[in-house]
Amino acid sequence: MGLPLFRPGDRRATQGTSISGRDVEKVFPADRHSGVAISGSAGIAMEMVRLFQFQLEHYEKVEGKALSLDGKANQLSQMLRSHLSMALQGFVVIPLFAGYDHRQDTGRLFQFDATGGRYEERDHAATGSGSVHASTVVKLRYRAGMTEDEAVDVVVEALYQAADEDSATGGPDPIRGIY
Repeated sequence: MGLPLFRPGDRRATQGTSISGRDVEKVFPADRHSGVAISGSAGIAMEMVRLFQFQLEHYEKVEGKALSLDGKANQLSQMLRSHLSMALQGFVVIPLFAGYDHRQDTGRLFQFDATGGRYEERDHAATGSGSVHASTVVKLRYRAGMTEDEAVDVVVEALYQAADEDSATGGPDPIRGIY
């Protein structure tokens, strides 16, 4: 029996104060070199991710090359901006976007707001109702040069603490193999 799959995001979806899903995917590949994580209205966010993936694939087929990382982040920002009327009705989607920038030869991380504002982060970012608690753990434990195992330990602790303090955040669940 292999190790359980680790996905760096909680897996709980809520509807009001009820849990509507315990094994919801919230972290997706955008393309070969980038990924997007979601918080907010899960159904709308997942549809937005599918459209984002399709747009990136379409661009690459039409242009014969991948969109730059800044271009991808801008595309996601425009999608959020066009979704603003829904966000004002309470159907908010807040993604995180990360990828490898071939032009700068480095990984980059972007956080967004509901209006499509795009903010590049340096070391880490979190979104969703438990993000305040998760961010605190990461701020206290993160250090440059961590091994992959050390980084995974920090992320699992951050999710655990967020779940402990926020009812809408799902923590590690060994019964279901969710870590």
